[in-house]
Amino acid sequence: MLAVFDKSVAKAPEGLKSPASGGEESGVAGIPALLQHFSDGKAGAVSINLGSSGALAYCSEKKSPFVPRIFAVVDNMFCLFEGLLENIGHLKQQYGLTKTANEPILIIEAYRTLRDRGPYPAPQVVGDLHGKFAFILFDSTTKSIFIASNADGGVPFFWGTDAEEHLVLSDDVEIVKKTCGKSFAPFPKGCFFTSAKGLESFEHPLNVLKPVPRVDSQGEVCGATYKVDSDTKKKSVPRVGSAADWSSY
Repeated sequence: MLAVFDKSVAKAPEGLKSPASGGEESGVAGIPALLQHFSDGKAGAVSINLGSSGALAYCSEKKSPFVPRIFAVVDNMFCLFEGLLENIGHLKQQYGLTKTANEPILIIEAYRTLRDRGPYPAPQVVGDLHGKFAFILFDSTTKSIFIASNADGGVPFFWGTDAEEHLVLSDDVEIVKKTCGKSFAPFPKGCFFTSAKGLESFEHPLNVLKPVPRVDSQGEVCGATYKVDSDTKKKSVPRVGSAADWSSY
C-alpha cells in the first residue's frame, strides 16, 4: 500500500528530514510519477486521486492471507488497512457494526466516533485495537489523516518526506527509499499520527516522543526513529470520558 499527502494535510515531523539529503531531488519526483512507479509491474494496482491533498494506492500482489491488504471508503473517508484484528468481533459490537464489516470499515467508524466528539480519547481508541496492523485513513471532508501501527510492528510500515515535503507512507521500504532518499524511517511502533497533533504514542500517551538519529550502513544520519521519553510528560492529555473535539485533539 502507498499514501502520499501534501504538507497542507500532514506536515512531516522534522526528524524525518535527513541532514544528508541536502535538499536534493529524490529518485521519483512528484505524485503522478510516484503512483506510476508503484503501479509498474504490479498487476491490478489501484490508485485513488485525492486532488491537491495527495493520493492513495494499493494492490493485491504478494498479499499474505495472514496479513491481508483491504481498502474501504465510506462517506468520503478512505482507509487502507493491512493486517488482522484479533478482537474485531467485540469491536463491531462496541461500534454497532454488522457482522460483515471488515477492518477498514471498523477503523472508519472508530475515527468517525472520535471526529464527532466521541467519549474516548484517541490513544484509548487505538489501544483497543488488538492484532497486527498498519492503517492509513484520509477524511476528505476535513482534509485530515489518521495513521497507526500496532505495538509489535507485525506489519512492515515506513514513512518519509520527499523533496517537495510530501509525507510518504508504504509497507514497501524500497518505494519509500526511492522517493525520499535518506529522509525516511520505519513508522514508530505503538504510535499514531494525525493532522492536528502529529505523532503520539498510544501505549504511553502521557509521555513525549523524542527523535533518535538513525544511522545507515554507510554511517550517514537518516530520518530519525521516535522513542518514548520516559522522563518527559506532556503538559496535558485528554481525559477518558471527555468530549474533546477531534479536530483540535
